[in-house]
Amino acid sequence: MKKTVSAIALVLTAFSTSAQLNKADDIKKSLATSNKDTVAWTYGGFVTIGMNEGFLHNWAAGGELASFNVNGIFSGHLDHLAHRDIWSNNLDISYGLNYTYSTSFLPHKTDDRIDFTSKYGVRIDTAKNWYFSGLLNFKSQITEGYDYTVTDWQKHPPTSKFFSPAYFTTAIGVEYRKGSDISLFISPVAGRLTLASKYFTSLSPQGAFGIDYNKTSKYELGAYVSGRYLTKLSKNIRYKTRLDLYSNYLAKDSKDSLGNVVKKDNPGNIAVLFDNLFDFKLSKYMNVAVGATFIYDNNFPYNRNDSKGVVKNDPGKELGWLQIKQLFTFGIEYKF
Repeated sequence: MKKTVSAIALVLTAFSTSAQLNKADDIKKSLATSNKDTVAWTYGGFVTIGMNEGFLHNWAAGGELASFNVNGIFSGHLDHLAHRDIWSNNLDISYGLNYTYSTSFLPHKTDDRIDFTSKYGVRIDTAKNWYFSGLLNFKSQITEGYDYTVTDWQKHPPTSKFFSPAYFTTAIGVEYRKGSDISLFISPVAGRLTLASKYFTSLSPQGAFGIDYNKTSKYELGAYVSGRYLTKLSKNIRYKTRLDLYSNYLAKDSKDSLGNVVKKDNPGNIAVLFDNLFDFKLSKYMNVAVGATFIYDNNFPYNRNDSKGVVKNDPGKELGWLQIKQLFTFGIEYKF
């Protein structure tokens, strides 16, 4: 009899534990698309690693004798809900390297990005999906970057490195959000701080990254709008997009070390970041990711010539000041 009672108790305990887990899963799924008065942690995202290689020998059509490319993408969010309060965190990291025989397998960086956003908001009682929020955003890159259009680029100084430049944006405003899938943050008061080593800003009279000559920082105060949207276009296709707009109230003409105007600016020159990523699920662990990022920032004028005054061999030179990054990754994906 005691064994029977013990067995029943064990079954009931196991059933109770399973029910609690299922309930937690249900809460997580519901919070992904709606806001509820509850206390819970929610998270999600994916990691993708893609690689490709090629080898040619006596190939009549010609081509790169040997090549190897590897790139990775991490995109995740972690949110904490406590009744009227919500703390949300988004982290996007991407990195890619290309190795070819013709360049003695010296790595060429094809992608490098760190982008972290943390927001804390308190829900407005009279508007279910609106919050008074504060925001912190950080952007930088992981390793040194070079201008590969320059001959013997490895003998030239890098164009960037970790924390040079680094961008910090802090803002206070209101946010409309629907779970972790839809977010629109609007701030009339947003500060943006750009940091860089004096090494980069002293290379030319114009300075670098919008920072004046021989300085290490630049502060801006303006208006900031940031929208994010994540949706499933079909069972196996997911689309993630983001649009950031920033207007600097303090914008003014930039001068070189001699006092000459080298760049005109005003608050109407709105900085734009438009990010897009399509994720195609082929199987449980295989996927294809296609992405495109567009940036316009008056702090980054386009120079058709390299440091020696020679016109760059750049197929996209007609696009001018617009910054474009496009990626295609076929590889292994893990979702969490």
